[in-house]
Parts: sequence; structure tokens; C-alpha cells
Amino acid sequence: MISPNYIQYLESEKRSSALTVKSYLSDLEQFSHYLVSVFEINNLADADSIQIRGWISDLTYNKIESKSISRKLSSLRSYYRFLQKNEIISKNPMETISSPKIKKRLPVYINVPKADELLNPDSFDEGFVGMRDKLILDIFYSTGIRLSELINIKDQDISFYDGQIKIFGKGQKERIIPISINLSKTIKEYITLRDESFAGIKQIDCLFVTIKGIKMYPKSIYRIVRHHMGRVTTQQRRSPHILRHTFATHLLNEGADINAIKELMGHANLSATQVYTHNSISKLKNIYKQAHPRA
Repeated sequence: MISPNYIQYLESEKRSSALTVKSYLSDLEQFSHYLVSVFEINNLADADSIQIRGWISDLTYNKIESKSISRKLSSLRSYYRFLQKNEIISKNPMETISSPKIKKRLPVYINVPKADELLNPDSFDEGFVGMRDKLILDIFYSTGIRLSELINIKDQDISFYDGQIKIFGKGQKERIIPISINLSKTIKEYITLRDESFAGIKQIDCLFVTIKGIKMYPKSIYRIVRHHMGRVTTQQRRSPHILRHTFATHLLNEGADINAIKELMGHANLSATQVYTHNSISKLKNIYKQAHPRA
């Protein structure tokens, strides 16, 4: 049983996104099911560290990736901190639990020529849908924002005068991202066409809409990105997050300050941004091998 006040705590106090809340609750329900089926414990508050370790062993046995196990344990940590804070439990069973080591995977990205090919205007249909889809890809590559952030952009978040977009990231944290003159022009042209195409709708509350004039869904954005990336690359991973990786990697390769990239991407810690330096070091190694006489 999950405390009914926990959802309100996540949404109001922690200001977690709807996706985060859904993910946390899913992990807690999985653990709850494990407790009932293996230990006949009906209340999460009654679990101890031994049962949590048993769940970790069960997940590992079922070949769940370390990254997924670590995320599930984060969900448990959040929940038991909440229970302890509200004096529902006196001892936090997660205090002695360590997350499994996660094998670091280098970010996948596309190179500059492929990025240019991806945004080639001739590759998109004429009319509203073609212009919308190209702009979606352009904003992902030009700003490095997340899928959830793009979907929630409103017209009023864009300042054409200052050349910037206001983004609300994780925990509704606000950050400002600069945009180029060309991207500003494209956005203006898109908004004009969008408003002409859906003149019968009283008010459009978001920048990107479906062919019915309503806010786009994450899956529809994902499909658009995957389809168009398939034109320029054969790699299996083709998603908005790959364009986010591409944005950061290309900036770093061109000499951008890593702290500036951290701010642009909305990372809470520099360690999240430093993963991109590995790609740049690989590039430097290749240059060294090709150019140095004793390499």
C-alpha cells in the first residue's frame, strides 16, 4: 500500500513532472507486488533492508539492467524519506542500501554533415506538417532541450526581440536558451502558418500542435524524429535525446565552455555534462594519431 499523500508530496512539494510521478509509482507498485508475493507483506512501510536486498537480487536474476535497478532504488529512497519525514517509520530501510555500479555508456550522436542533411528543407513535405516537423528537429538540434520541454513550449515563452526561449525543465526550473536569427525567423513563419491553418480554434495554448490543432503527444514527436533521422543514419538509436547529445557534443567539439553547456542543457551537476568530454577526447586522439609524426 502506497501512502495516499505521497503523490501530492511529489507534485506539490517536490514539483516532480507527471512522467517522474508515474515512474516512481510504477516502481513502488512493483516492489509492493514483490513484498506481497514473497513475504506476504501488504504495507511498504513494514519492509526492511533484507527484503529490499532480496528484491535487488530478484531483479538482477531476471537480468534487469543496473541502470534500471538504480532508478527503482531511487524511487524507494524518495518514498522512504517521505515516510520518515512524516514519522510514519522511525528507521529508513534504504540507509544501508547501495545502488549497483552502472557501466557508463558514451552518448550517441550524429556528425555535423548528417545534422545538416537532417535539416535539409528539400527533405520535408510542403505545408504545415512539413514546416512543423522540420522546426521540431531544428529546435532539438539548436537548443539541446528535452522532449518534455519542447512539448510544453508556449508562444509567449519565445522572445524574438531578445532572441531566446524560456524553458521549464525538471522540477519546473526555468532556464533561458539563446536562438539564432534564422531559427527565430523559421519560428515566426511557422506560427503564422499554424494560426492560418487553425483559424477556427479560439486559442492555441502551445507552440507545436497536431493536424487537429491540439497539443502534440510525446509519442508523435518521437515518431517524427525517428523517421527523419532514419534518412541520414542507420544507427538503431534515433530519438530526441540523440539530438540533445548531438547538440552538446558539437558545442564541445567547437570549443564551447563546459559550464556554459551545463547551463544550456539544464543539468543540475557538472558530472552529467562531463560525459560529453569523452567523445571530444576520442576525436583528439584520432587527430593526434593522424597528425603527430611519432603517434
